[in-house]
Amino acid sequence: MKKIIFASLLLATTLSACAGTTKENNKEIKTETNNNSKEKIMTPIHLTKAEFLSKVANFEANPTEWKYLGDKPCIIDFYADWCQPCKSIAPILEELAKEYSGEIYIYKVNTEEEQELAGAFGIRSIPTILFCPMGEAPQMAQGALPKETFKQAINDVLLKKVSAK
Repeated sequence: MKKIIFASLLLATTLSACAGTTKENNKEIKTETNNNSKEKIMTPIHLTKAEFLSKVANFEANPTEWKYLGDKPCIIDFYADWCQPCKSIAPILEELAKEYSGEIYIYKVNTEEEQELAGAFGIRSIPTILFCPMGEAPQMAQGALPKETFKQAINDVLLKKVSAK
């Protein structure tokens, strides 16, 4: 009986922690103002299918050809609120959005809410990360990547920076 009560409490705690997720930045690019300067700092942008079609790629109009619509390279995180690995990379993506503010976009697509969009990209495992460079085909990675791997992909694939080794 104690095990059942403990499991119920643990489940309730887990569910209440996930229930606090907000979608306040769903429609607009969310920015923060740095108190020391007037520059804006980017945070990840949540996308609906309609926003994806207008900001990233309209795969319905161009089903056989990838045509990235953005003015900067981007990372797209296909995630779900209940996914522990997705939760582990969320703060990393927040940090990267601030570090690479003005250089790339970081988008998030909730696969539970945007099932048609996730299906169009064959998302079968989450998190799945789509790296979209300018003028090239996107590259996909699966799983919770460490921050250094994200940075290497951003620098090598998205920004084409030459690393000094």
